[in-house]
Amino acid sequence: MNADLMSLSGKVAVVTGGTSGIGRALSLGLAAAGADVVPTARRPQQVGETATEIEALGRKTLRVASDVCDQASLDDLAKAVLDTFGRVDILINCAGRIKRTPTLSQPIEEWSEILDTNLTGTLRACQVFGKPMLQRGYGRIINIASLNSFVALHEVAAYAASKAGVSSLTRSLAVEWSRKGVTVNAIAPGVFRTDLNAALLDSTPRGQELLQRTPMGRFGKTEELIGAAVYLASDAASFVTGQTLVVDGGFLASGVNQ
Repeated sequence: MNADLMSLSGKVAVVTGGTSGIGRALSLGLAAAGADVVPTARRPQQVGETATEIEALGRKTLRVASDVCDQASLDDLAKAVLDTFGRVDILINCAGRIKRTPTLSQPIEEWSEILDTNLTGTLRACQVFGKPMLQRGYGRIINIASLNSFVALHEVAAYAASKAGVSSLTRSLAVEWSRKGVTVNAIAPGVFRTDLNAALLDSTPRGQELLQRTPMGRFGKTEELIGAAVYLASDAASFVTGQTLVVDGGFLASGVNQ
């Protein structure tokens, strides 16, 4: 295979939720693969910090905060990217939220907020950035799904429903958009340690069970998702669309591990 097929040199990428955890790792990973990357999220300080790291890799970027629950902010982001770079080649949707709540007593407002961020927020970004991609006849969209797209984890029904929806939305958009040059795929991460979940993973029975269910015997490192993202964003994946690529250390393959 031609090594250039995996290069993102000259590409322009936008990463929603791209300033912390998995999103930050993917923003920096795309930049290391050659892309100019615009990481965006709600907090301007984190946007600025991640943009500075991207510039340190020799890539171009912008400092624009946005909220996937706010259509106008996404429109403003798209205008800034198109005005500066003239196009967008790659969109990665990483913005998300989760809260553990017994489903019987979960407030509908909480359910709606999680669905609005994780599922409808993904749709908003796909619509906003998909339009110029379709007009140009080229694009790579990568949504972030979850193990919860396939299996249930205790007391996170809203998150699971939203992530099952993300996988379904990915297939639907692939069917609609792939003939027009825009591929749409998803990555389903397994259990990855981040600043937000480290305490849960390291010091609770839930974390212990998640570790036991992972055949590789460890949690993922966020940088271990970069290869999947670069592949799906590159010309090496030109005939791949509508797929959810699982990166989980064997979790979904797991039955009994001892």
